[in-house]
Amino acid sequence: MTTITCVEDFKTLYRRRVPRMFYDYAESGSYTESTFRLNEQALQDLRIRQRVGVDISRIDTATTLAGEPASLPIAFAPVGMLGIQHAAGEICVARAAERCGVPFTLSTMSICSLEQVAQETRKPFWFQLYMVKDRGFVRDLIQRAKAARCSALVITMDLSMLGQRHKDVKNGLSIRPGLRHLLNIASKPRWAAQMARTPYKTFGNVVGHAKGVEDLNSLLTWAAEMVDPSLTWQDIEWVRNEWGGKIILKGIMDSEDARIAANMGIETLVVSNHGGRQLDGAGSTIEWLPRIADATDGRVELLMDSGIRSGMDIFRARAQGASGVMLGRAMVYALGAMGEPGIDRLVEILTKELTTTMGLAGVTRDTDITRSTLTGAPSPELPHLRVAN
Repeated sequence: MTTITCVEDFKTLYRRRVPRMFYDYAESGSYTESTFRLNEQALQDLRIRQRVGVDISRIDTATTLAGEPASLPIAFAPVGMLGIQHAAGEICVARAAERCGVPFTLSTMSICSLEQVAQETRKPFWFQLYMVKDRGFVRDLIQRAKAARCSALVITMDLSMLGQRHKDVKNGLSIRPGLRHLLNIASKPRWAAQMARTPYKTFGNVVGHAKGVEDLNSLLTWAAEMVDPSLTWQDIEWVRNEWGGKIILKGIMDSEDARIAANMGIETLVVSNHGGRQLDGAGSTIEWLPRIADATDGRVELLMDSGIRSGMDIFRARAQGASGVMLGRAMVYALGAMGEPGIDRLVEILTKELTTTMGLAGVTRDTDITRSTLTGAPSPELPHLRVAN
């Protein structure tokens, strides 16, 4: 495939180039995968209002996300093990995000460490924090994020219990592959050659930093034992005091939880069901987004993830109340398919799709994308759409 025209093209190429267990790790949901599938379908069910007779010669996709300028309303989501999907994957995405003018979020469970990503970039990035039982390790991570010049801390709220992904169990997902995995890897020579050459082969934020974790074997035991089911809102307050900077809460899927966060003074929330990887049977993020927007009544900025595959989806999320979206799987597809140039191409495609959608919907600025730009909503009384008598 030489011509990439959409996110689905990246996905096709990604599947060919990356070992199956890592493809399945990204392309899966928990249990029956109903929520995983619903996230995309619910977005497709929203219809965009087509308008004409508007001057669309100048369209502006620029916005701000968590107080930072962005060339379009997207941020790259935290995804664990990006450096296994493609060699030095976190660094690749961070550098491309910097060039494209959008935020990048580094996962706690990244292959490249905070320090390594900071060394390879100039612009501050966001850091995603998993709240594990070892609060000393959490405190250390926070201090390292400060030293790495991270501009926001993204706290994942919905991982205090792990949903099971059947594909991972059946594939025997492991960072120490067995024979059948090695045979599959042998059929992916491009990926294997990249991984053989890269110096980034471990979990840089954890190995050598968490107590008792000195190699990959001890990491597996640590990761299973450190999931913290006792996480509460009081722990978020503790992190705020330790961090002292901008906090983004990720994993909000209920209006009451959103109100609690707003009452605490949290300024940015991510409406997220973890891409359908946690609570199977939960609603889609796009159906909960307007409810949460109404419940918080402008007191917090809302981002949304899960199911975003096009510029049209970005438009739909924006219309339903999100300031922007976080890209997870679309980013993984592009990275696994083409590496760093794939991320550049992804942003280019999404920019074109969003610009075209805005123009054909009769809006020229990001702030003009509201619920009235979807069908079923009352037609807006905009001055530039009125015809003189």
